[in-house]
Amino acid sequence: MATGEIVNRVANSALVTIDLEDYYPKGARICFDIKDWLYEGLVLREKEFRTLVNTHDWAVYKDQFIALHCTSDAIIPGWAFMLIRLQLSGIAKQVVVGDLEALETTLYQTIISDLDLHFCENKPVIIKGCSNKPVPQNAYLFLIDKLQPIAKSIMYGEACSSVPLFKK
Repeated sequence: MATGEIVNRVANSALVTIDLEDYYPKGARICFDIKDWLYEGLVLREKEFRTLVNTHDWAVYKDQFIALHCTSDAIIPGWAFMLIRLQLSGIAKQVVVGDLEALETTLYQTIISDLDLHFCENKPVIIKGCSNKPVPQNAYLFLIDKLQPIAKSIMYGEACSSVPLFKK
């Protein structure tokens, strides 16, 4: 019964592929280093800091994702980050304290939490691993947590060369 026809068994299977890169939110990412707003890069002087926060042009961060951090060894009080966050309210899409990895992790935590995965119920799922965008490792863990109770099986990689991770 061989007809010589090539059959794509992957395309005809119940296998569901999830590529986290497909959910990567569009928008610029900015690391905002407050080190330059500290006296000698180490000491936060409240009066000067408040003046800088109040006079800074925050509008340049419109619709951007902001990671607030300090690259010096200064001890920054929590209210300093909160003061900046208040200025970015209604301007930036998202603001976190940390580096770009912390920002991406926070973004993906929200995305995956809101993700409707009913289409994966009782199906074999493959999580695509290679991406050109900075998908944080934690995003894969968030996805596993959400998939494990519903998926028949979970694999990582490509359909032609996947690594099995979980099977009911």
